[in-house]
Amino acid sequence: MTSAILSTTPDSEIVTTRVLNFPQKLVYKAWSDPEHLKNWWGPKGFTNTFHEFDFREGGKWTFTMHGPEAGNYENDVEFIKIDKPNLIAWKRHSKPLFQILTTFEKIAENQTKVVFKMLFETVEECQKLKPYVVDKNEENFDKLEVELSKMTL
Repeated sequence: MTSAILSTTPDSEIVTTRVLNFPQKLVYKAWSDPEHLKNWWGPKGFTNTFHEFDFREGGKWTFTMHGPEAGNYENDVEFIKIDKPNLIAWKRHSKPLFQILTTFEKIAENQTKVVFKMLFETVEECQKLKPYVVDKNEENFDKLEVELSKMTL
């Protein structure tokens, strides 16, 4: 998969948008600081073990997601674009293959719009995951809001 951000159509992306009642800098910190990211990343009931978190373009993020029932899910990603505090993008080297493009838009002093896009090379790959991940992405954002409520700048 390319390191350039994929050009997609609505049929080959899954988009989750949420307005958070927190400042843009704090929201960005929750996504870019592994001490916070590990606390909320993943759907309800999932926990993480981070092995490497090199937050720079070309840097690697490797981690294991631990499912609530059973199962460990290895993740190997590479950061491909970082524009603090507006954008973070990465591509997965582990299956399923897709890119993540997340933008952080300051709406007001204590309000940030986050747009989380999962970008796929084909419509078929996107449609395979869509039934499973739409609700899980919302659970992920619910956990993010809990983490944000505990954070300070």
